[in-house]
Amino acid sequence: QVQLVESGGGLVQAGGSLRLSCVTSGSTFAFNVMGWYRQAPGKQRESVVIITRTGITTYADSVKGRFTASRDNAKNTVYLQMNSLKPEDTAVYYCAARYSYLGEAGRYDYWGQGTQVTVSS
Repeated sequence: QVQLVESGGGLVQAGGSLRLSCVTSGSTFAFNVMGWYRQAPGKQRESVVIITRTGITTYADSVKGRFTASRDNAKNTVYLQMNSLKPEDTAVYYCAARYSYLGEAGRYDYWGQGTQVTVSS
């Protein structure tokens, strides 16, 4: 019954901003680890940011200083504020969740369906 639903993607010009949301449902407890991942055409899936239940974050070097992850556990929602967007940020963005703090990178219990982010030059 667990479901992750992303929203907020769209088309923006370089330098613009978007705010992605990921709403989780069907879980009694907040996930200890949430992640935002993205996959661009012709590229491997990559981690954007990992955020723990208490808000500790680990960002990819490519987005540091531009993207900010946050979460509101009361609303079962994780956010990704994306500023100063670049064409290289164009990708399908996915949120993911797992209960355990431990685990191989990229291994999650649940994944959302993704939301498209397109940044034009």
